[in-house]
Amino acid sequence: MSTGAIPPGSTLGVLGSGQLGRMFAIAAREMGYRVHTFSPDGDSPTGQVADVEIAAAWHDLDALRAFAQQVSVVTLEFENVPLSAIEAIEAFVPVRPNGQALHTTQQRVREKTFLAEHGFPTVPFAGATTLDELWAAVASIGTPAVVKTAAFGYDGKGQHKVTTPADVAFVWDAVGHQEVIVEKLVDLQAEISVVAARGVHGEQVEYVPFENRHSNHILDVTTAPAMVHPWVAKRAVEIARGLLDQLRYIGVLCVEFFVTTDGELLVNELAPRPHNSGHLTIDACVTSQFEQQVRAVCGLPLGSTELLRPAAMANLLGDVWTKGEPNWAAALRTPDLKLHLYGKAHPRPGRKMGHLTALGDSPAEARERAVAARDALLS
Repeated sequence: MSTGAIPPGSTLGVLGSGQLGRMFAIAAREMGYRVHTFSPDGDSPTGQVADVEIAAAWHDLDALRAFAQQVSVVTLEFENVPLSAIEAIEAFVPVRPNGQALHTTQQRVREKTFLAEHGFPTVPFAGATTLDELWAAVASIGTPAVVKTAAFGYDGKGQHKVTTPADVAFVWDAVGHQEVIVEKLVDLQAEISVVAARGVHGEQVEYVPFENRHSNHILDVTTAPAMVHPWVAKRAVEIARGLLDQLRYIGVLCVEFFVTTDGELLVNELAPRPHNSGHLTIDACVTSQFEQQVRAVCGLPLGSTELLRPAAMANLLGDVWTKGEPNWAAALRTPDLKLHLYGKAHPRPGRKMGHLTALGDSPAEARERAVAARDALLS
């Protein structure tokens, strides 16, 4: 193919083996691709639907090189992959997004510094690697603030609120004396996200902003489109497009934003992969975020991101199983509802086991349907 595209029938590699890789593999196989997955885990959500599952450690460079020689391109469903693993693979095939984008986004201090240095709006922040530096950072940022571990944090893990200086020593012990970032707490009107994609030739598409509600720091419900001022939605898309270009990104990127009570838009985090908030695109958009990832990393034209109907996604955590098998029939009586389960054998409180997507005539109606169906699972 003259464009250098990787055609259907080729084999795609994915690093990581959770639910994001599972949905990527499903989209890829629907388009005629084969999928190999690599992670330390076996019998994984991705491995259950991939053609080949390789379970090996991230530091097993020989296994990574062998994996790379069986595929045409490699992408990510999990950002906490050591850079050494990416470099081992890049000696054989492209990794999309590239190692530079991954290096920037997998560590919070690097990510926030990158954002600030390139003019993207963020909350006031400061890094700290010692208790004295943490005292100084809290003094500089002011309270209330939140202290987050700089690496390997998601779903609220490694986050602690500081309301008075007396909290600092306790928080330093709680994070295990590791590098942290201190961020000013701001009053929020909403939290939104923009899922966007950039292709190998720099072309871009983005979905409408989604509105996200969290419970215990874990995404609970997403609705689309976000009910924010049109200027906020437009500006969020512009920022996402600027980030894709600045990172020379290939693939799907999610940009999470805070919308303050003053209407200010601040970049919270970047996810160098499809995102939980974008799961509703499977049922509500012309092209899902996972098909978009396939198209982008394979050098194919990007698909339409049109939202066909207002939609809402409700996460299903392991808590839903605490009283036994959920009442699937009761939930699925809800009209315009779709069930997605991730193939995880052992439900645990807080563990993402699946999601429900509901469609409606408005975001509010879709949210009401999704939440009511989730409640019905416990009936």
